Amino acid sequence: MPHFDIITNAMLLNSICILSAAFQVSAECIAKERKRIIAQPLLAVALIILGYLLFALGFLLEDATQTKMRVQVAVPLAIIGSLLVSLNWWENYSTLFNIGFLEDVSRDIARSANMVCMLSSTVRVLVTAAVVGAYVPLSDQQWTSVAKPVDREVIVVLLLTQIGSSAVCHWFVVVACKMHMLRSSFAVPMYLASVVVLAVVCGPVVFFYMQLKAKSSLDHYNATVHCMELTQRNDTHWSLKLIVDITLTLCTRDKLRELDAMTLSFLGSSTVFWWLGLVLSTIYMWFLHIQRIERTQDLFVRRLYEGAFLEQSMLLNTRFQIMKNGKHKRMKEKVMVYLCATMWHETYSEMMKIIISMFRLDKYRPKPNLRNDVVFEFHIFFDDAFKDVTGSQGRHVNEYAEILVEVLKEVYIIFSEEDPSIFKQRARLPDQRIISTPYGGRLHYTLPYGNTLMVHFKDKQLIRHKKRWSQIMYLYYLLGWKLNNKYAMEFGQGEDERTLAEKLQREKDNTYLLALDGDTDFQPCAVMLLIDRLKLYPEVGAACGRIHPTGTGPMVWYQKFEYAVGHWMQKTAEHVMGCVLCSPGCFSLFRATALMDDNVMKKYTTKASEAGHYVQYDQGEDRWLCTLLLQQGWRVEYNAASDAYTNAPQDFKEFYNQRRRWGPSTMANTIDLLGSGRTTSTRNSSISMPFILYQIITMMASILGPATICLMIAGSFTYIFHLGSEIALVLAVVPPAIYLGLCFKLKSDTQIRIAAVMSIIYALFMTATIPAIIGQMVEEGTFVTPAGIFFISMVVMYVMTAALHPKEFSLVIYGLLYFLCIPSGYLLLTIYSIVNMNNVTWGTRESGRGAKGSANTAAALTRQVMQARSCCCFCCQKPPAEERSQEMVVVQPIAGAEGQEVKENQDPAQTESSPEPPRPQPEQNWIAQLQKKAYGFGLSESQLRMEEEEFWRELQKRYLEPLVEDKEQQRKIADDLKDLRNKVTFIYFFSNALWLVATFFLQFIGEAVTIKIPKVYPNGTVDPFKTYSLDPVGLMFLLSFAALLVVQFAAMIYHRIYTLIHYLSYIDTESKAGHKLKKMKSRDDVIEEEDQDWRQANRYRTVKPTRIGAKLPESARAGPGQDEDELYFQNPTASERTVTVV
Repeated sequence: MPHFDIITNAMLLNSICILSAAFQVSAECIAKERKRIIAQPLLAVALIILGYLLFALGFLLEDATQTKMRVQVAVPLAIIGSLLVSLNWWENYSTLFNIGFLEDVSRDIARSANMVCMLSSTVRVLVTAAVVGAYVPLSDQQWTSVAKPVDREVIVVLLLTQIGSSAVCHWFVVVACKMHMLRSSFAVPMYLASVVVLAVVCGPVVFFYMQLKAKSSLDHYNATVHCMELTQRNDTHWSLKLIVDITLTLCTRDKLRELDAMTLSFLGSSTVFWWLGLVLSTIYMWFLHIQRIERTQDLFVRRLYEGAFLEQSMLLNTRFQIMKNGKHKRMKEKVMVYLCATMWHETYSEMMKIIISMFRLDKYRPKPNLRNDVVFEFHIFFDDAFKDVTGSQGRHVNEYAEILVEVLKEVYIIFSEEDPSIFKQRARLPDQRIISTPYGGRLHYTLPYGNTLMVHFKDKQLIRHKKRWSQIMYLYYLLGWKLNNKYAMEFGQGEDERTLAEKLQREKDNTYLLALDGDTDFQPCAVMLLIDRLKLYPEVGAACGRIHPTGTGPMVWYQKFEYAVGHWMQKTAEHVMGCVLCSPGCFSLFRATALMDDNVMKKYTTKASEAGHYVQYDQGEDRWLCTLLLQQGWRVEYNAASDAYTNAPQDFKEFYNQRRRWGPSTMANTIDLLGSGRTTSTRNSSISMPFILYQIITMMASILGPATICLMIAGSFTYIFHLGSEIALVLAVVPPAIYLGLCFKLKSDTQIRIAAVMSIIYALFMTATIPAIIGQMVEEGTFVTPAGIFFISMVVMYVMTAALHPKEFSLVIYGLLYFLCIPSGYLLLTIYSIVNMNNVTWGTRESGRGAKGSANTAAALTRQVMQARSCCCFCCQKPPAEERSQEMVVVQPIAGAEGQEVKENQDPAQTESSPEPPRPQPEQNWIAQLQKKAYGFGLSESQLRMEEEEFWRELQKRYLEPLVEDKEQQRKIADDLKDLRNKVTFIYFFSNALWLVATFFLQFIGEAVTIKIPKVYPNGTVDPFKTYSLDPVGLMFLLSFAALLVVQFAAMIYHRIYTLIHYLSYIDTESKAGHKLKKMKSRDDVIEEEDQDWRQANRYRTVKPTRIGAKLPESARAGPGQDEDELYFQNPTASERTVTVV
């Protein structure tokens, strides 16, 4: 290449695609494709060979001695070199030859890609050094020209430019492929790269020539004179040196200096032919079908790129999967997703959120859908749903279960109503099934768009209750019965065991469980984004989304910012550096293969028998499940674009009780994971020893949090009240120490009341701290102080983080409340959680307030509908008996509401004087109860299959039998829990005491052990007389905390970039898939849909307004069994698209 000009060198690189084009021709011949397809690579081979011929002819026409040497040596070497380089991507076509050795080598290279890259890079360096060592003496050059080049500055600039631009270009190419912008952002720029480079390079050369020609005094200033003049120049600027060097490469050829037409035509034609050959040989890229966020190793054959010919290597490095059978198409395997929600004491509004989300997903992916990519099935497991009713032969479901049935009916009507007309008849709701089961009961719904919803009512007298056991229940039912059992039956029928095992493994890999809480609200895209993570990355066992707390009040505002910071910084750092440690149970997607792995699902069924088990297993079951997955080698990820909303505690007591469960459980699981850190890092490739070290530092910072808060408060005392550091520290430690002692003596509710009062006092004090910090910076005349730098950097970092989350930027407002509540959240709450570790009750939703409130809400909505109905009663005649009975049922008090409800338009005096009506008799069992409750929504009684009933009885016997209360065992566990609490409390707060004592003595000793930091003004001036003193321990902690924040901030930026890539890719592919589905519908399908719409429209009776008492038209008359003069219209006061009878 040193013997050729810049144009030849730049365009000769395009010829390295010759063997790739030849391999494509062979592939198409083997695949027996049509000639139209084989013509493209065949034409590419012809053009490249023609370019070689013109390239050689261009030099043969020159008579100079130097040119003969080029023809004899340089031209053949260039052609042979391009052929050898084109062998780089042989793995792309190794399957064509049916040689087992090559296929084995390809698989081995893929398995050990990192080692192969390191070895190949080393070999390249050695070969390059050997070539240079041989070239220098053979070309009669001196080693000084290589070791000490004259234009070192130009060489350094070119080298850095090449390295930087190549790395950036490679990254953008990967991003373009992941975002499905293969053509516009990858192929086209790579095709035009060499052309643009020539234009950029030759443009300044031509401009420089025209400029010198204009300045020259010679009459005949031509290219030859220009070349001679350039050899005598001695420019100092690197850009001029570069232009001169480029021009001199063109001056080495006599014919080019003379602007010979034939030489120029040969040169131009060969470059064009090579470029066209590259385009035609890589035209297959335009038709590649890649998935969203495709893995880099799946996109490209080799991980490394060739910096010398970047665009050509990126194009040829793109994988090309050649099918020997041209009609074969790669079919995407269908994914089965089970949505499993656990319920207990959810309110009406909370149930409405989760049910609407499920119906919304049913509409997004109907069961008979053309995409054929994912199927959804919905399950709700209702804990402790039954109660005893006096006078009934069987047990009844409680008021919460009744509300759920009401919500299902309302939402079903909304989503099944598609007729936009105002006057219409509500279609009859389809019958659903109600089934008695060994664990209680089940409702089986077929949703409007074909998917299935099952509600499992659990009777705690028959099956073990609480959330973890509900999860175990659906894990064994969905993965054991529905997944494994069908293959076991096929094996019993004589099917091949190996074939069945392969099918089972494939289905396990493509079966996911979405864990939900009973109040989770989400959009379909949130689920699809999580599915992408598991579908594309087989090592991912679970993925969670961004959880947004909902509600009103200061406690919710505090949690909004707390959740935001936790997801913005902590979860992203865990995802980037290793694995997410907790995938919350309110919205997380799990892979069936991971859950069915050894020591995961089986160990998850372990009954708590020790004090530590109650803390780790039952207080934070989602955290423990993730710990089991991580220890088995599975990766847990976080997707920031997958949004879910869940209700947060709105009062102080409920918030403290929730965190009382979460705090000790988090600590127990983290210690368990760190204790098995070496083994886990060996099994799990995503967990490295640096990540373990990061978790240790984070754990230490969390443990020392109370002492750190006390030191912060002591510092504020020192500045605000001008107290000595020792007295301030004592004053800061005494209140939490007193609260710690009171927590051992007082009841839980009293502890929370005291914490609430102290939180208010601390918040007032923190309010004074902010002006104090600002005042100190103003007084000192500089912000370059330890406190000022820390304060400003924290504010700037959080504002920048929020700016990178534009939809959540408004949460910065709640950051002020979060700052005021730091002592409450990190000091008082920690004390309360550790001291009450022995309390293993759930702590939330254990009161009956939700039932009454939700019942009243449902009753209020029903009364609104009834009022809207009665306000138009003047235009209708007497309702039929069926409607009258429906009205009587509606005005009955909803189960769970106390007292009696006065009927509308009834005189209270008449009510007092009239005799008390007889109480209605209760239904005989829960089936009759719900059949009556779901009026208008038929629930037909059905039976379980005998095999499934046996499965449930066996599962109950093995894992889910109700726990027998053993008073002696309970007392022993209670004592063990107290003993564990005492040990943990001692170790925890003794560590904080050591930290405080060390800080106290360092402050007491004074300047002898402090580190002096000079005072620096904002303009950079150093005050020689003023210094700040910091104790070594405090400085070390401050630097460690700052390092953690910097690491988390960098990880957040990295995670945001790839979240944006995933989200844009999802939007692009979903929109394209939607357009494709529309085009797939043939004219016959459209006609069929129009016929169905016509038939559906004629089911409703549309009438014109008539005067009161007028006879309705014949076409608008009712069917058999209905009143002739009923009108149907959309009720504007009811829920969306509901229908009211008047």
